[in-house]
Amino acid sequence: MSAPVPGTPEERHRERMQRKKALVDRKVARATIDRGVLVVNTGNGKGKSSSGFGMLARSLGHGMRCGVVQFIKGTFSTGEEAFFRRAGGDLLDYRVMGEGFTWETQDQARDIAAAAAAWREAARMLSDASYAFVLLDELNIALVKRYVAVEDVLAALAARPAHQHVVVTGRAAPDALLEAADTATEMRLIKHAFQAGVMAQKGIEL
Repeated sequence: MSAPVPGTPEERHRERMQRKKALVDRKVARATIDRGVLVVNTGNGKGKSSSGFGMLARSLGHGMRCGVVQFIKGTFSTGEEAFFRRAGGDLLDYRVMGEGFTWETQDQARDIAAAAAAWREAARMLSDASYAFVLLDELNIALVKRYVAVEDVLAALAARPAHQHVVVTGRAAPDALLEAADTATEMRLIKHAFQAGVMAQKGIEL
């Protein structure tokens, strides 16, 4: 393959890519810390849990032992639960601990008890070095409603095994949790099919 002619668009593109590659290579070379990371997905947009389950799939693909605790969902079956229970095998500990959305339960005492039970399971996983990846789905909802104490969560996250990755999802993540996170992403809602009267769809929301 012949080299691009000097001064042509192809040559200019190649020079830009060479500069970009050199920049990326320098950043990669500086990233020498090898430890577990805390990822927080928040915001009003769709995709917080979906991103977490994508990372769960990656972790299982690498043969890592994983744990999932779902804090709100629980009264209806979801595609991710059905799939990961089949695919995860002995590598996956999947706990659906929620009683459903608070406007459905209409029972605050029951919601608080369910969140407390879910947090006990989560704390157990966070203290167990055999779990390499832990997904705490919709924990932020329990935190913002004060069903689970932020201080307890931060303490457990700080004390977890050094290699353990944790993903926390849900709207309105507390500032203290965002500060503790290694990676934090806010999903911004632009539009949603539900606003146009489209019911929740299997494979998309369920």
